[in-house]
Amino acid sequence: MPNHDMLLERVRKLLAKAEDSAVTPEEAELYNTKAAELIARYGIDNAMLAASGQAADELTVLKLPIDNPYSRDKASLLANIAYPLRCRTLLHCVGQSVEAVTVLGFRSDLTRVELLFTSLLLQANTQLVRVRPEERMFRESLAAYRRTWLHGFARAVHERLVRAEANAVHDYRPTSAATPSAELVIRDRTALVQQAFDREYGDARIAGPRRLSGSGYQDGHRAGTRARLDPAALGRSRAALPVR
Repeated sequence: MPNHDMLLERVRKLLAKAEDSAVTPEEAELYNTKAAELIARYGIDNAMLAASGQAADELTVLKLPIDNPYSRDKASLLANIAYPLRCRTLLHCVGQSVEAVTVLGFRSDLTRVELLFTSLLLQANTQLVRVRPEERMFRESLAAYRRTWLHGFARAVHERLVRAEANAVHDYRPTSAATPSAELVIRDRTALVQQAFDREYGDARIAGPRRLSGSGYQDGHRAGTRARLDPAALGRSRAALPVR
């Protein structure tokens, strides 16, 4: 089995342990954190192989469909996954909805983005059908609560991926003195992605900031902190569970 396949298999085993009902939340979080570290290492390994000429890893695009409800918030989740993995996103909007997102990046990073988004979207949708705002003196809109819940979920995922990617770059050890540093390779690849994005989509309109009024951010952030980062999702259907 190639090294990368072995690495992803280790991630699947860690996630299986994290999903075991017998483990404590603290143990599950340790397994999930280790899985995120291995996914980041997969990205660094591919970047370094491409930089040394041992593997091809071209710039390309991936277009992912986004379904309602909460399509803008689901698109935000995708963007929060893509950016730490050195990819950039373009939203295709129809009115107030997002019907698809184009992601630009190196092929190995797009693979990581797609598999993580597939898994995390399914996890988020599974929880969204159950979450409700707390009973208050006033009646809060369920839709407003769920939008802020998704926002918190996406930010927690983003923070975890940023930490994992930074640690993977810092911990990488070159195989020879002639090998460029991981920091330099990642900086160059990130610049190439940004240049390609600006060249292709620089005229696209930038969306303004959103104003979200619900109270679900903290609950969503906690859920994103616990979310599985599951590479096994690459083989799953992208059809998300319905949110009612």
